[in-house]
Amino acid sequence: MDEQLNQTASFVYDDAMEAQLFQQERERQIQEDFAKPFDPEAILEVRHLRKTFPLKKTITGKVTRELVAVDDVSFKLYPGETLGIVGESGCGKTTTGRAILKLHQPTGGQIIFDGVDITNLKSSQMREFRKQMQIIFQDPYSSLPPRSTVGGILSEPVEVHKIVPKDQVKDYVLQLMEKCGLRDYYYERYPHEFSGGQRQRICIARALSVNPKLVICDEPVSALDVSIQAQIINLLKELQREMNLAYVFISHDLSVVKFISDKIAVMYLGAVVEYGTKEDIFNNPLHPYTKALFSAVPNPDPTVKMERIKLQGDIPSPANPPKGCRFHTRCPYATEKCKHVPPQYHEYGDGHFAACHLLNEE
Repeated sequence: MDEQLNQTASFVYDDAMEAQLFQQERERQIQEDFAKPFDPEAILEVRHLRKTFPLKKTITGKVTRELVAVDDVSFKLYPGETLGIVGESGCGKTTTGRAILKLHQPTGGQIIFDGVDITNLKSSQMREFRKQMQIIFQDPYSSLPPRSTVGGILSEPVEVHKIVPKDQVKDYVLQLMEKCGLRDYYYERYPHEFSGGQRQRICIARALSVNPKLVICDEPVSALDVSIQAQIINLLKELQREMNLAYVFISHDLSVVKFISDKIAVMYLGAVVEYGTKEDIFNNPLHPYTKALFSAVPNPDPTVKMERIKLQGDIPSPANPPKGCRFHTRCPYATEKCKHVPPQYHEYGDGHFAACHLLNEE
């Protein structure tokens, strides 16, 4: 027994070799997944999405150092469904949403929208898809042009994409405003004349003005009061039922995500560490990071004693991620293997995925 312990203690991991083996397995999986036919029922299918930003280049333009903002993100989304993406600030949630819309050109992976691979389409080719894919930004004030009236803001996309004949644009916009809880006399007013909640309703109306199938909601209620948040969330749910919309809902507020989402992806340092249905993630979190994240949510019942899992240190830099498991520098359960060997992504239930060595050992 002592001899086995000594052998284990003296075992030295080859980080370069482990990283190479992990990359080879990942590339094999990527090629295998890319060869699969597209899901005809899914409105959005993301396969191994990756987005990097260059930090340093040589004189010839070769990238020598890069920041990995999104790394190997995969999921499917069906009409009428909501995928919630949660994680700490800087984990890549917003970049994921923007890469899906190709506001940032993806570095790698596949984005299949409504049965069409849009990953490498040019801007001119993306024009037809723009009206089917919209975004609601976090800040409702800075995302609205201050010199345009509400009528002008909502009429422009309708006219550009020729949603209705020109003589029907105003009536169409007024109907849209009513649907989003905006009075008709707001038509001639400017954004600075409205409260935060009203401005967010204008942003929602603008996103829906072109009859999209997919809406990326980038923290749409984080800048609003709690009472207004509830109104906006209920509005989004109502519009989803009416128009059969698919949402990618990005948020820090786990209670909001739990209310609105059907599936949840937990991101850490650019990668999805756990993915599953709302019930699986909230009732049976598997990854240590997910457990720590959920333990930080306050419970309104004073008789319930919370067991807070405190993470040590700060989130590492995406420009210099740690070797092995990305989370090992802050994980209270990290082993020597976690420090050197990246964990593989495995399914631990029907559609419940996680990447953690501890789960494999169990």
